[in-house]
Amino acid sequence: MEPIVLFARNPSPMTGHGNNTYLVDRHGKAALVDAGTGEAGHLADLAAALDDRRAQLESVLVTHGHRDHAGGAPAIAAAHPSAAFRKLPWPAEDGQYDVSWQTVADGEIVMVGDEELIALHTPGHSPDHLAFWHDASRAVFTGDLVVRGSSVMIHWSRGGDLGQYLASLERVLALEPRLLYPAHGQVIDDPREILTQYLAHRRFREQQVLNALRAGQSTVEAIADSIYDGLAPALMPAARENVRAHLEKLRLDGAAAQAGERWTPK
Repeated sequence: MEPIVLFARNPSPMTGHGNNTYLVDRHGKAALVDAGTGEAGHLADLAAALDDRRAQLESVLVTHGHRDHAGGAPAIAAAHPSAAFRKLPWPAEDGQYDVSWQTVADGEIVMVGDEELIALHTPGHSPDHLAFWHDASRAVFTGDLVVRGSSVMIHWSRGGDLGQYLASLERVLALEPRLLYPAHGQVIDDPREILTQYLAHRRFREQQVLNALRAGQSTVEAIADSIYDGLAPALMPAARENVRAHLEKLRLDGAAAQAGERWTPK
């Protein structure tokens, strides 16, 4: 199964060059992994790719409910009314998109023609996050699990969980994939190296947070300023989310304590 990358055309400080969506098809039946944001150019590219493949869009598989992944669902539904829109439920987010969602559960097989994609619940970046595993090619559509050359925000204030995120990285690593198709950036053809680097990076950040606590930095803002010195201002809110996620993991691990907005090491 060789997917076609369709760029969602939504560049920004948070999305980089924008989202990747992936069109896969077999015998005239197609599925799109992630919906983008509804940009007219993305919709035109999707229509052209389907025409070129002489395929009908049967399903849109959304990795998670963040707007850059699910926001385009209503526009795609209007253009392709027979398509089914499928994701793991996240009631707090799903209702903002005017489509009828169908549930995909962990371990469920999604058919694209005669090919199987297996849904994998990979929470951490968001509570509803899914990846899709294609066993025949040992490839994973990873959503926002990894990005080459960057890191992923753990959006603590919107259901992100660092412990779950690390477990999700380990779960994908254990599959021994050959390719990762991320929602941002280049296709990853060295998955073991990248996933191992991601795990090491989070351990490094955890130690930085602990060191900042021991040095007397006691708030999320102060810790983020000390760790992410020189980061572009537009990215500092994401950095603070990451720090808050690390602090929560440290609290659950018994290594930090919280009193209001103040944190201390234990």
